[in-house]
Amino acid sequence: LCPGSCHPQRDRVVIAAALLGDQAALLQQECDYLQMIEVQRKQCLDEAQLENDTTAGCSKMWDNLTCWPATPQGQVVVLACPAIFMLFSPIQGHNVSRSCTDEGWTHLEPGPYPIACGLDDKASNLHEQQKMFYSSVKTGYTIGYSLSLATLLVATAILSLFRKLHCTRNYIHMNLFISFILRAAAVFIKDLILYNSGELDYCSGGSVGCKAAMVFFQYCVMANFFWLLVEGLYLHTLLAVSFFSERKYFWGYILIGWGVPSTFTMVWTITRIHFEDYGCWDTIDSPLWWIIKGPILASILVNFILFICIIRILVQKLQPPDIRKSDSSPYSRLAKSTLLLIPLFGVHYIMFAFFPDNFKTEAKMVFELIVGSFQGFVVAILYCFLNGEVQAELRRKWRRWHLQGVLGWSPKYQHPLGGSNGATCSTQVSMLTRVSPGARRSSSFQAEVSLV
Repeated sequence: LCPGSCHPQRDRVVIAAALLGDQAALLQQECDYLQMIEVQRKQCLDEAQLENDTTAGCSKMWDNLTCWPATPQGQVVVLACPAIFMLFSPIQGHNVSRSCTDEGWTHLEPGPYPIACGLDDKASNLHEQQKMFYSSVKTGYTIGYSLSLATLLVATAILSLFRKLHCTRNYIHMNLFISFILRAAAVFIKDLILYNSGELDYCSGGSVGCKAAMVFFQYCVMANFFWLLVEGLYLHTLLAVSFFSERKYFWGYILIGWGVPSTFTMVWTITRIHFEDYGCWDTIDSPLWWIIKGPILASILVNFILFICIIRILVQKLQPPDIRKSDSSPYSRLAKSTLLLIPLFGVHYIMFAFFPDNFKTEAKMVFELIVGSFQGFVVAILYCFLNGEVQAELRRKWRRWHLQGVLGWSPKYQHPLGGSNGATCSTQVSMLTRVSPGARRSSSFQAEVSLV
C-alpha cells in the first residue's frame, strides 16, 4: 500500500525526533500529533482492505504521513500538509500532491514533505540553530554535573572519614552533598534512558524502567531543594535561638530533607499511574505536575525568606559597638557572607521560580540547567575544600603520613587544641559574625554558623 519499504513508526519517530531535538516544551504536542497520525494510519489501512482491488486507477495508499484516497487514472490529488508540520513551520497553508498514472502513484510534489510543507532553508537553519543550542545546553550541564559529582564524592569522603570533623553542621553538609550526588546521578540516568537507549516512542507508554528513572529523578531533585531548605533552617536556628537540642532537631531535618520529598514523589507516582499513565512521565504541562513543582517552589520561597532574615541578623551583629575597630569594613564582610550563603541556600533559583514554564525558555534553561549543574561543585569547594578545619585536618594527616614514611614510626597525635569533636566544629564563627568576645554567645554550637 505504499511505495518501497514501509516503516511507519520508525519514520514518524525519526521525523519528530530529528526536527524537535530535545525541546521538552513541545513533547506533549508532538505526542498528540503522532497519536493522531497513528489513528489515521489504522483507519487508512482498514479502509484500503475493504475497497475493491479491481477498481481501475490507484488504490488508497498510506505513505507514513498522509492517506491518499483511491483515485481514477489521470487525476491529481491535492491534500494539505500533515498537521505535525505545524510544529516546525510558522507559515501554514502548504499543500502536497500526487498524480495517478498507469504505473501507479507518482512521487510527492512539489518535493519531499520537509520542502513541500514549508521547511525551507531559513526554517532549516533556524532548526539547526535550535539543535545546536539544545546540544550545547546538554553538553554544558553534563560537564557541570560531572565536575560536581567528582568534587562532591571527595568532599563527602573527607567529612565522613575525619572524625574531628563530625558534628551536626557537617552532618547536614554531608546530606546536602549526597543530595547533589543523587541529583547528578539521576540526570545522567534520565539522559541515558531518554536519549541514548532508543526509547523515543514515549507516546505509546514508556517502559517500567523509563518511568522508574523519572520517579527517581523527581525525588532526587526535590530532595536536593529540601536539603537546601534544611541548611537555611539550621543556620537561621543557630542565629535566632539561644539554646536548642541539636540531636532532636537533626532528626527533624532528616525527616524534612528525605521524608517530605519521598511523600510527594509517592503521591505523584500514584496519581500518574491512575490518571496519566502514558509515555515516560516526562511531561510538565499537566496539573499533576504541581505535586512536584508546588513543594519545590515553596522550599525556594521559604529559603529566600530565611536568607533575608539571616542577612538582617548579620547586619545587626556587624553594627557598632560589637565590631572591633581593627576589623576590616563590615560591608565587605557582609558582602562576603552574603555571597557565601547564595549557593548554600540556592537563592539564585528565585529569579525564575515563579515565572511560567514558557517564559524566557532559553534563558531559563541556560540558567537553571547549566548554572544549577555547577552548584554542587561550588558548594563542595566553599564548604569543604576551603574550610579551615578541613584544611587543618588534611595538613595534619599529611604530616603524619609523611613522618610515617620518612621515620618509619607512628607518633601518637595530640590535638593542639586538646578539644573534642564539638569544639573542632565550633571554631568558624568569624566568617559570618566576627563580633567581640563579650558579645558572643556562650554556647559552642552558636559558633557553627561560619562557612569557610
